[in-house]
Amino acid sequence: MLKPAIAAISGALPLVRPSADDRVPMTPDRIRIETLSGLTVALALVPEAVAFAFVAGVNPLVGLYAAFIVCLITSVFGGRPGMISGATGALAVVMVALVASHGVQYLFAAVVLMGVMQVAAGIFKLGRFIRLVPHPVMLGFVNGLAIVIFLAQFNQFKVATPDGGKEWISGLPLLYMIGLVALTMLVIAVVPKLTRIIPAPLAAILVVAGAVIVFDIPVPRVGDMASISGGLPEFSIPMVPMTLETLQIILPYSLIFAAIGLIESLLTFNLVGEKTGTRGGASQECMAQGAANVVTGFFGGMGGCAMIGQSMINVESGARTRLSGITAALLLLSFILFASALIEQIPLAALIGVMFMVVIGTFAWKSFSIIARVPRTDATVIVLVTIITVLTDLAIAVVAGVIISALAYAWSNATRIRATTETDEKGAKVYRVEGPLFFGSVAGFLELFDPKNDPKLVIVDFMNSRVADQSALQAIEALAGKYQARGTRLELRHLSRDCHTLLARAGQLMVDSDDDPDYGVAVHYGVRIGRFGGAH
Repeated sequence: MLKPAIAAISGALPLVRPSADDRVPMTPDRIRIETLSGLTVALALVPEAVAFAFVAGVNPLVGLYAAFIVCLITSVFGGRPGMISGATGALAVVMVALVASHGVQYLFAAVVLMGVMQVAAGIFKLGRFIRLVPHPVMLGFVNGLAIVIFLAQFNQFKVATPDGGKEWISGLPLLYMIGLVALTMLVIAVVPKLTRIIPAPLAAILVVAGAVIVFDIPVPRVGDMASISGGLPEFSIPMVPMTLETLQIILPYSLIFAAIGLIESLLTFNLVGEKTGTRGGASQECMAQGAANVVTGFFGGMGGCAMIGQSMINVESGARTRLSGITAALLLLSFILFASALIEQIPLAALIGVMFMVVIGTFAWKSFSIIARVPRTDATVIVLVTIITVLTDLAIAVVAGVIISALAYAWSNATRIRATTETDEKGAKVYRVEGPLFFGSVAGFLELFDPKNDPKLVIVDFMNSRVADQSALQAIEALAGKYQARGTRLELRHLSRDCHTLLARAGQLMVDSDDDPDYGVAVHYGVRIGRFGGAH
């Protein structure tokens, strides 16, 4: 059933470009590593997908189908081999409002529209803007997400009550849970020192699950959350009215879903790249995420995006190619179809222990040591993004961090504008401007000059400055107007060719030189848009 849809989507996607990971030789040892990593990820995906389905207010199979479809398509077509995608909590917490107010069919329609938006983002190469996320924001994102993953595991220490609520486990079961979590973490820490044949997280799951099953230890298991048994996902067009009113309902949600999904995916994309030391295609990843969500919306899935926890499990287990993600997706489907009874016996404590080790490996512990050494603004951004990620939403946290960093950068540059003055042999006053001239520094720039008391010839030298935007051009025009009104001759030197073209009143005041800079000027209000770049 999935083959026609996947084939159609693949026709719309660019050919998968070889990356450093794709060129990893597929030796028997590499296949073993990728397959076992995929198995570990598949086991970890099950309780996550079920839990996020509960958060969104939908059937557990809706989360499991999303995990399978999104993981498969992004693994095949994504821009970062080794990265894992599926149903996520970041999206689930936003989806619950739509499901509660309009039902699951509207969710499926919103997920399809979300996917279309993400494909469009890939086509227009919007993924490249992830480069604008500063490193302090990345640190805050990583730390905040690690804390979120850590806190989310405590939900597994609760059991359902007869009245439909949940209560904390206590007594001997709680001690068993704590002991098994500790055992899982211990096995993960010890196994790499003994052997590399099997990924440490998988070994820990097998050891703890075996102990629980053999000794019949009374602790919560995957099957206590919900049954994961089901059939193949079936194609179905979302049953919603094809009207403008429906679009008005789902459009705001789809925009939020698309933004959250792409931000989390692209930040995870960068994090995996740092861990593996490889390069990838951000725009290709946007298109793969979008295609996956279009398909999952038509096959009864809740949509998804990159999963930092499972991605870290995968790369830490040694996976470097697309095979691990494909294996994880296919094994997840096989669990649903054939092995649900077995998978439901896995104790949640084993999976909690695995995720706790992911938290330890994900959290940027170095941030504690560098926070006192970096500029105060960067330290503030790290802490603020971490807090906002934990308390609200990672998309809001990242946007807030980028805005604060941008404002701090703009303010810092705005205060750097200055000028030295001298009088040349002709009696002309020379202003040598230093620092960037842009919207934030134009007020300080104009304050540097003294038209009332300057001589009849004034030279403004921009050799050590840079004209960055329309506001800067307008400031130069305003300065020229002030001097012309007083009958003072003004000469402008070392401005770029773009400035020669774009400055109307001051254009005739420029003095050509062989060492004029060649950078472009970004103009927002007309004439033409230049390019940033090049040294002056």
